[in-house]
Amino acid sequence: MLTITQALVDQIVAHARKDHPDEACGVVAGPAGSDRPERFIPMLNAAMSPTFYEFDSGDLLKLYREMDDRDEEPVVIYHSHTATEAYPSRTDISYANEPGAHYVLVSTADTDGAGEFQFRSFRIVEGEVTEEEVTVVETY
Repeated sequence: MLTITQALVDQIVAHARKDHPDEACGVVAGPAGSDRPERFIPMLNAAMSPTFYEFDSGDLLKLYREMDDRDEEPVVIYHSHTATEAYPSRTDISYANEPGAHYVLVSTADTDGAGEFQFRSFRIVEGEVTEEEVTVVETY
């Protein structure tokens, strides 16, 4: 189960809306071993694509060094789908290399505001996708 604050959910959704029609992507880091997302880190989608996301390799290296220095780990790895439901694609599954992370997907397919954005979380381990419950709290 992913437990996350409303403020972090709002930041992830706002980033997805801002980058639409391209996919947005980023990380929420937290203290190593805590499974508690705390620090929102929006990243640049180096692919600048509405159907694919890719972290810039230099930005990602810098982020991992920074997290290491702060004794943090990627608790949430998020991205948006702009035209499809919030479910991992084959490409998403093949690139998922953090077995301890929650993979959050936000769908921005409904851009007219008539429907709600989908905000879903998954565990992806060795190609196996498992959807998990999301609990939104005000504070930890």
